[in-house]
Amino acid sequence: MATSKVNILGVRFQRGTMEQIVSRAMEFMEGQKTGTIYTPNPEIVMEAYGNPEVMAALNRGDLVIPDGIGVVLASRIIGEPLPERVAGFDTVQMLFAKMAEQGRTAYFLGAAPGVAKEAACRMEEKYPGLKVLGAEDGYFKEEESPARIERINACRPDLLLVGLGAPRQELWIDRHKSRLEVKLCAGVGGSFDVMAGTVKRAPDIFIRLGLEWFYRLLKQPSRWKRMMRLPLFLGLVFLKGRKYPQDSR
Repeated sequence: MATSKVNILGVRFQRGTMEQIVSRAMEFMEGQKTGTIYTPNPEIVMEAYGNPEVMAALNRGDLVIPDGIGVVLASRIIGEPLPERVAGFDTVQMLFAKMAEQGRTAYFLGAAPGVAKEAACRMEEKYPGLKVLGAEDGYFKEEESPARIERINACRPDLLLVGLGAPRQELWIDRHKSRLEVKLCAGVGGSFDVMAGTVKRAPDIFIRLGLEWFYRLLKQPSRWKRMMRLPLFLGLVFLKGRKYPQDSR
């Protein structure tokens, strides 16, 4: 996989297809270093643009992938096109399939009480061979993190999925990664709700057309204020996108 990165308003995205990203993620499970996967969409890029702490955390990630068609459009605007949208949910599902073949393990942290456990049961059923060693909710204070980390480390899973919502999950992983005895950490937002069946994902036609955001807006009109960040994001890319030097690492 090409190692070059594409700089979108300061956030450095990994260039690669979903298959290449998953292949790289599996390589972390063979190594000694704890790898990290973050999945920013335009809304999260905008958060990072105005928050240096979030920007720094994202750019310390090993695989920062474009979970949003807006990020792909932005890459085309600046003349550094990313190959495709690499949706976080789909990436994790492909990763589960690979892990199941090798009998690898996971730990779920996040969502409301009971959701992660239901998601774990469904994913083990969907991917025979995958073992979820623990599942707990995301309703905890920062001072309770050491106890959570102790339970995770007792299991030593290959993959830790953290669904605390952005940017809390990215900041949490970045802050504690050095103490986590796992091969790979990934921020997954609201994916546990979809895995558990408590939230329905957009129909395939919306996903294929890059309109998953529009489906969410139709289902939750109250999201319109958040959605206004998308035109602001693209406007900033037009105005300032080319001023960010591209990273060839």
